[in-house]
Amino acid sequence: MKTSNALLFILVLLYINASTEWPTHTVCKEDNLEIYYKSCDPQQDFALSIDHCSDIATHTFNIRAAMVLGHSIKELYVKLDMIVNGKTVLSYSETLCGQGHSKLVFCGKKKGEHLYYEGPVTLGIKEIPQGDYTLSAKLTNQDHVIVACADFTVKNYLDY
Repeated sequence: MKTSNALLFILVLLYINASTEWPTHTVCKEDNLEIYYKSCDPQQDFALSIDHCSDIATHTFNIRAAMVLGHSIKELYVKLDMIVNGKTVLSYSETLCGQGHSKLVFCGKKKGEHLYYEGPVTLGIKEIPQGDYTLSAKLTNQDHVIVACADFTVKNYLDY
């Protein structure tokens, strides 16, 4: 019996290691707005949720996010790309952690530490663009290593 349990455990580990894609997660899904994400880092998935989809259209909304850090973040940079029909139509980048740029409470965390944030987020935009599109988000550290990476699918049919 022990041999069959060990064999089953090894097969599960091999299956997990052979899988190169994380599942698609639902952030929120309401009448006219749906947001999904999939980690694009084969080594790291993370959890993200929003209380209500409709709150995103306001300036500030509450989120919950969690992950285990695979890399330390003395410095942290974000790059966002809006992709429509396979073409990048908008790019944005910003320093989130660094010398004089500590905008986040988890700046300075080390590899292996848990990140958990629950609270308000302000996007700084007046409305979410209508239509179906992808937002590609990549967080990199001081060594240019990916800390977290995700592709968000947005389906917005809200009439502002």
